[in-house]
Amino acid sequence: MVLYTSPFPNSFLSVLHSFSWGLIFPCYWLADRLVGSFVPTTYEKRQRADDPCYFHALCIIITTPIYLALLVASLPFALIGFLLWSPLQSARRPYIYSRLKDKNHANGASLLTEWKAAGSGKSFCFGSANVCLLPDSLARFNNVFNTQARAKEIGRRIRNGASRPQIKIYIDSPTNTSISAASFSSLVSPQAGDNRTVNAGIKRTTSMEYKGDNCGSNNGEENREDKGGSGEPHEGEENTCIVPINGEENGHMSDTETDTVNGQARASGPAEPSLEGDAEVSKTPNHKQKEGDSGSLDSCSASRESLVKVRVGDGTVDQSTVNNKLLYKASIMKKTSVRKKKHTDETFDHEISAFFPANLDFLCLQEVFDKRAAEKLKEQLHHYFEYIVYDVGVYSCNGCCSFKFVNSGLLFASRYPVMDAAYHCYPNGRGMDSLASKGALFLKVQVGSTPQDQRIVGYISCTHLQAIAGDTTVRCEQLDMLQDWLSEFRKSTSSSSTANPEELVAFDVLCGDLNFDNCSSEDKLEQQHSLFTHYKDPCRVGPGEDKPWAIGTLLDPEGLYDEEVCTPDNLQKVLESEEGRKGYLVYPTSKNHSSSQKGRKASLKGNGRRIDYMLYTEEGLYLEWKVEVEEFSFITQLAGLTDHLPVAMRLMVSTGEDDP
Repeated sequence: MVLYTSPFPNSFLSVLHSFSWGLIFPCYWLADRLVGSFVPTTYEKRQRADDPCYFHALCIIITTPIYLALLVASLPFALIGFLLWSPLQSARRPYIYSRLKDKNHANGASLLTEWKAAGSGKSFCFGSANVCLLPDSLARFNNVFNTQARAKEIGRRIRNGASRPQIKIYIDSPTNTSISAASFSSLVSPQAGDNRTVNAGIKRTTSMEYKGDNCGSNNGEENREDKGGSGEPHEGEENTCIVPINGEENGHMSDTETDTVNGQARASGPAEPSLEGDAEVSKTPNHKQKEGDSGSLDSCSASRESLVKVRVGDGTVDQSTVNNKLLYKASIMKKTSVRKKKHTDETFDHEISAFFPANLDFLCLQEVFDKRAAEKLKEQLHHYFEYIVYDVGVYSCNGCCSFKFVNSGLLFASRYPVMDAAYHCYPNGRGMDSLASKGALFLKVQVGSTPQDQRIVGYISCTHLQAIAGDTTVRCEQLDMLQDWLSEFRKSTSSSSTANPEELVAFDVLCGDLNFDNCSSEDKLEQQHSLFTHYKDPCRVGPGEDKPWAIGTLLDPEGLYDEEVCTPDNLQKVLESEEGRKGYLVYPTSKNHSSSQKGRKASLKGNGRRIDYMLYTEEGLYLEWKVEVEEFSFITQLAGLTDHLPVAMRLMVSTGEDDP
């Protein structure tokens, strides 16, 4: 399948489209500014709190006539432009595929090595987020504003979070017997592009495995020797630093083990500043204290895989360099051990993280409606993702039943090459949603090849369903269409047969904003849809019941700029407590509760409305491989920029073979 790298088949149509949009844009911009001036956000209201009460009204009185006069003057040009623009949409392609030509600017893509399916397996990380990049006047109804600046900042935060080093710290102590919750470590890391400083402070190692009770520093040396001293990362684990800590009683490390840890944090070259001097380990509990399980490293009942907070400072680095760095938090993940987990039956890690996962492979975004914002976002994401599909959807009456003013809002970014792509528009949108070409984007990516030259591929689908509350029937119809389109895309892009497989399918993932949750009584039809018999939801127990650790992804817009939640760290801390979630998340609705919002939240089950989903299936994959969830994250890195929480999922594709 040919991927479309431009919106029109020839340059003449592209120039004509640009000319027509140039005639429309002044009218569009003035109307957007005019409406936006009457819809202030809570942030702007607080900024104006000290101004005289008449000041804002005076500004409105002065600017409104000016905007109206200019708007009326631009209408004739906009009408001419619209008459040119509308018929051109019949020749417009459904998406634009952008590939970064200069790989030196793609810090993430440069770290990839082709997977040969020769080891025990490989992990792939998927992220999804609703970023609310609407025209500014419409975004204000969700209490967010300045769409262009937000788009740039969202892209910057995502790439900085994904390109940071991945640090995993495991405590191996014979006195640890229970499991504590996931915690986080803090790491001072430079912005993307400053790879020299990262390498100075962190040595990337090859092993991520928790080695058990007898794992000492000598074993670590033997593992490094087994790898041949090549220094190359293990397949599927790029950009990772492992700090195994084999502690004595009460969590103290021996001198030998301390040398091992310091050696892994030592500078790679004599000319680089060392960061090991400022490393400090703080013994902090990472979950509420319970009887017989304090979660402290000092407790005899602390977990064998208990986690510590590690802060790597800048040592002797000049202060001006420090000011140019971002403070990252590298998630410290526990290696799964079903036998040792006493407080949960979960077989994978789950957390509320202040950052996007390190080594993020695929990203699906929704509500990237504004075209200028999409360009800014794409430019930022290209610093990490080499392949991006954006401006997805149709306009005017092209391919849909009703007139479409904006596209689908879907955007896909990948570190792996896209082989095929297809888009379908939902024809049954209602109300305001009918003005957007909401639909589903289907992609096929190549993630490696076997020694027999068989391609290893994966399927990813991204969608955004009807948003209006009560439109249950519409969403169920869209889920039906989604399943049919998924099956059709798999069949049309498959080049294999059972007898002679040319491709091995490693994963099939579906993500997006489905606009219903798994706990609301009004969403029972969607909760019981057959989609969930084919695709697994890691956060779901069954229809109407989520797992205890799953939280809502829809934030209360009124509280976006509160000091308690306006930064990633603050929002993370708030969401880790039940009371905090009740104050800042939107909770499931119920016909049986008509009291105040606080009372309704307290009486309903669940931890908020989880409408952003990450699903995967084991159907249609290579039979000899096994797919398991390795970790699941709710992410707060976009705090203050959108009214949704991003979600991320890491899948481990196990081939059943041993490492060579």
